[in-house]
Amino acid sequence: MRPAAERRLSKLFRSLDDSSRQSLLDFAEFLASRSGNAEAEQPVLPTEPVPEPRPMDESVVAAIKRLRRTYPMLEGATMLNQASSLMAAHVLQGRAARDVIDELETLFAERFEAYKGRN
Repeated sequence: MRPAAERRLSKLFRSLDDSSRQSLLDFAEFLASRSGNAEAEQPVLPTEPVPEPRPMDESVVAAIKRLRRTYPMLEGATMLNQASSLMAAHVLQGRAARDVIDELETLFAERFEAYKGRN
């Protein structure tokens, strides 16, 4: 990032309240996670979900990570648009994390059902 853009982002960050700062950090983590490098060798993936309990105070980013671990057989890129839209609704429009996470869980479950239908 260019120094001017970094300064602008830093200035905006400092102008936010604590809750908005956390939302901005969550969104930045989400964006960073979707640009991860693909591994050279693909591991053998389970064919059924590997459920993890949902923490009471889970952030949207943590929920996405949990759901990716729960459904490792699903290709993340195919859900990127919908997951990004839900994340933006939380960060930019102030939708409650609980509601966004509910929709993310539904999205992943529906994609898993479609995956089962193809395999």
